[in-house]
Amino acid sequence: MALIGKFTTMFKNYLKTAWRNMQRNKVNSILNISGLAIAMACVLMITLYVRDELSYDKFFANADHLFQVNMTVADNGPENTTGGNTAPAVGPALKDMYPEVESYARVYRPGDVVVRYEGTAKAVNFYSEKNILAVDSNFLQVFNYQLSQGSAASCLQKPNSVVITEATSKKYFADENPIGKILFFGMDRKPFVVTAVLKNIPSNSSFQFDMLAPISNYPEVKKRSWNWGWLQVNTWIKLKNNVLVDEVSMAKLESKFPEMVKERAFNKGQSYEEFTKKGGKLKYSLMPFTSVHLHAIPMQVPARLTTLSDIKYVYIFSIIALFIIILACVNFMNLSTAQSSTRAKEVGIRKVMGSMKKQLIKQFLTEAMLYSFIATIVGLLLVLFLLKPFNEVAGKSLAFGSIVTSNIWIFVLGLCLLTGLLAGLYPAFFLTSFKPVEVLKGVKLFRNNGTDLLIRNGLVVFQFTISVILIICTIVVFEQLKYEQRKDLGLNKESVVVIANTKRLGNTEESFRKELTSQPGVIDASISSSIPTKGNFGDGYEPESTETDKPLLSDIGLSSFMVDNDFIPTLKMQILQGRNFSRDFNDSASVIINETAAKQIGWKEPVGKYLAYPGNSQRFKVIAVVKDFNIASLHELVEPFALFNTSSKTYNLHTSFISVRLQPGDNRKQISRIEAKWKSLAPATPFDFSFLDNEFDALYRSEQRMGTVFGIFTFLSIFVACLGLFGLSIFTAERRKKEIGVRKVLGASVQTVVGLLSKEFLKLVTIATLVAFPVAWLAMNKWLQDFAYRINMDWGIFFIAGVSAMAIALITVSFQAIKTAIANPVKALRSE
Repeated sequence: MALIGKFTTMFKNYLKTAWRNMQRNKVNSILNISGLAIAMACVLMITLYVRDELSYDKFFANADHLFQVNMTVADNGPENTTGGNTAPAVGPALKDMYPEVESYARVYRPGDVVVRYEGTAKAVNFYSEKNILAVDSNFLQVFNYQLSQGSAASCLQKPNSVVITEATSKKYFADENPIGKILFFGMDRKPFVVTAVLKNIPSNSSFQFDMLAPISNYPEVKKRSWNWGWLQVNTWIKLKNNVLVDEVSMAKLESKFPEMVKERAFNKGQSYEEFTKKGGKLKYSLMPFTSVHLHAIPMQVPARLTTLSDIKYVYIFSIIALFIIILACVNFMNLSTAQSSTRAKEVGIRKVMGSMKKQLIKQFLTEAMLYSFIATIVGLLLVLFLLKPFNEVAGKSLAFGSIVTSNIWIFVLGLCLLTGLLAGLYPAFFLTSFKPVEVLKGVKLFRNNGTDLLIRNGLVVFQFTISVILIICTIVVFEQLKYEQRKDLGLNKESVVVIANTKRLGNTEESFRKELTSQPGVIDASISSSIPTKGNFGDGYEPESTETDKPLLSDIGLSSFMVDNDFIPTLKMQILQGRNFSRDFNDSASVIINETAAKQIGWKEPVGKYLAYPGNSQRFKVIAVVKDFNIASLHELVEPFALFNTSSKTYNLHTSFISVRLQPGDNRKQISRIEAKWKSLAPATPFDFSFLDNEFDALYRSEQRMGTVFGIFTFLSIFVACLGLFGLSIFTAERRKKEIGVRKVLGASVQTVVGLLSKEFLKLVTIATLVAFPVAWLAMNKWLQDFAYRINMDWGIFFIAGVSAMAIALITVSFQAIKTAIANPVKALRSE
């Protein structure tokens, strides 16, 4: 007990001394706490972000036994991974053939559906629902989302049942009990009975939906239940609890899948042997569902999920968090050693009075810990106030309370202790190394110790190396985003309004389009089965050969739209050869291909050649080659593409869009007129529209968010680094105070003294810049590899980053340099 009492008394004494020193040196204390608090806040917000990213889909029961089924196919060419886009027959085959599989769940996305409730007197009782999933009846048993009403085992058993979320229930039924209520789907008002209500879907779920309907209710899926080539569903399986899910066991299970392909996938049409003889490959693999959120995009297996992220951003922000906290610790070291002249005599007197070096080290470490503790409290307050705007920028819903409810508080406590220890060690040993005789005599306080100088200068170089790297990375990210917005896409996306789901107009769709073209401010309008950014239809075609012009490929996969005669002029696409669809011709058997398709097929003269469609023996005459155009993000190369005329009726996607080109300017009046016309034709149908340029911008929303977050953390890291540089400038001014006094007495000007002090730091920043350039180039060159179309990192980016770092350093140092230069030299030389 006596030992504990002695330790408590000693610790209280250390704290009192530390608190007095903080009050005595208010400016230094504010700088120390500011740097550490900003770093703590950054690290905590990044920790919350990373924790949220890593938590996706782990709340499901037996989450480690849930797997996404991926497919890789090659048809006499390079392999193409279609991800989780699988055929309806895959799930049942896996369940039938492999005892390890407990169950499967398939998901089909029927697209936008008008849903109405007629049991209310509200003026608006219908909505266009964009997040409906058609699923197998056991979906809620495989993925055990929490229900507030209903039974997971039975709620999807009947074909006309529907499960809704609490938010959807509130939207349609307010506070009424939704169970048993009837919702009408589509223009034919098909009735669906509400059988269960789900608690609102967690934000860290890869599935985000508002309604679930039985997949058996969709004939387009039901009639293809045997099909292995219609890749419009996604399949997940649940393995039995006693099945091992380590890499070796999973590889062993996957090695059995070729048997399934051979036995089930080729029971109609060509045989498996014929397919493989032509060079074809078809294989299936399993991906842990808990890794889909972060790894599906890098592996190009997105499975039509809309919440996916990229593991590289987790790594990037984790590294930034590490760098920022190191920068803050470096600042503390520099600012603490800058106080040497004021703390040295205190150390000398304490040593003369009998204090041991070990006791003094404990004193300085306690002081560092106190700084760290206060900075942690301030950092937590910053997180509390800044988390909402951070969520808006990052597109997250992070909660401050999760710091307490999860194990993050343990991390915060450990971070506080570790930061105090790292920040305090070097100053503690440095300040206690002074000899009391020399200190009290006032001589040799600042020795030109090469090791100490190397450490301090090395820390500054490290700080600005990180800062310059972050500056370069931020510039590259925003230059790439700017490039994406300005790149020639092969079409003009500006001032184009896209009206979705125009099939709802029925027989009046074409007359609606014609009436739009007669309205003031409308240049052109076109009907198409889809538009860029909204997906497409893909199928295989066989290029026909002639005696003089033989194709390089016997078959080619083409993505396509079905369009009317006005599609190309409306989007201002460029025809390189041939003619557009025209009312002067019967174009029901005509096709327009893009440059990439023409090159891959290998025809010398594409116009006039034929593409055969094996599915129904149709032949399409190539009437034009259009300049390549992007329908997806610049992450993806332009693929072979075809435009079929709507009169061909070669396929039916049950979707339709009208693209309307407006005159540039304020389009609100034109939109109002278009909406009024829509409501006159379809008063009970929502008017859904968007601008095509906004749809393209949405493709890069994740990059835009990450770029903004990256820029914020870059600014904060530079600010923290400047605090460290400011601390070292104070230390240098103190060390050279007498030298500067002598120079001023001998006639040195203020400009000369400022240049003398600044030159030393500019050298360090120059070294940091030279170190940062190759590191930043390697990092961003790797990042840019994810884009099929990307910028070139020219010298201008590095020049701007280097000059910016120099300017920031010069501004930071100049304050202390000018202050020292204009000081009275008599005060500096008084002790001589």
